[in-house]
Amino acid sequence: MTTHADIEQHPDLAEMRSRFERATSTPRAQAVETLALITGLYLAASPWIAGFSGLTNLAVANLITGIAFALCMGGFSSAYERTHAMAWTACAIGAWTIISPWVVAGAMDTTRSVVNNVIVGAVALLCGLAMAATAGTRGARGRRRGPGPSPAD
Repeated sequence: MTTHADIEQHPDLAEMRSRFERATSTPRAQAVETLALITGLYLAASPWIAGFSGLTNLAVANLITGIAFALCMGGFSSAYERTHAMAWTACAIGAWTIISPWVVAGAMDTTRSVVNNVIVGAVALLCGLAMAATAGTRGARGRRRGPGPSPAD
């Protein structure tokens, strides 16, 4: 009779968790996550801060998008191994924020709303790209290609 080891005890899983822990504990990753969280919260409140809350459709779109962005990017520190793929979702949210004044139904493209959404969307897109790059570069550098010492050893 064959017994199967618990997957939680697999050495590759432990190595992957430690790699993700190293990736999120860098000052750069923590700074990007903090900036992304602030960006998401500002995006949610921006219609009332920038003064275009009268444009109801865009205000609701920014509120929902900002909350989604903050939740998406806020999960990186606590569960990076499960949420690092969501960095691409954050990029999509950033791109949506940039184009939303022209796409949302109604005449939403006032100077305040366009400038606000383009700047906030660009920051959100850059935060998402920075997190995606962190996931990609940490994964490539931390991987071994067979037996023997790694190039960093």
